[in-house]
Amino acid sequence: MSEETSPSLQKDVLDELGNDKLQEIAGVLGTDAAGARQVVGTTVSELSGGVQEEAAAAPPEEAPLQGVVTLGGVAGGGLLAGMLAKVSKPVAQAVAKKTGLPAPAVTRVIELVIPVVLTVLTKRRAKK
Repeated sequence: MSEETSPSLQKDVLDELGNDKLQEIAGVLGTDAAGARQVVGTTVSELSGGVQEEAAAAPPEEAPLQGVVTLGGVAGGGLLAGMLAKVSKPVAQAVAKKTGLPAPAVTRVIELVIPVVLTVLTKRRAKK
């Protein structure tokens, strides 16, 4: 998922979120828009790494997912959404540890960010 871990994915997610959602995230975190951007960037990076690890550990019958993940596609969007949901708790813990923010607030942010990440990946896939 090297393409997805690039700053480009973070930028695309931030663009897709827009100012209103960033303000909502800032409110959840008790920070400003710049702090919200930083947490979103960290979250996207951690989600990307978490999905990569999940794909590597997936049983052989789920092998096609690895191809989907490395291509950045969402042909198995429901499966990718499930993987993102599965890694959300460890990601929340990692982001909370890196940022010093409370895990429940980070978990709420992840709940807001996962659908946006899926939207961005879907749009990228549609362009291919």
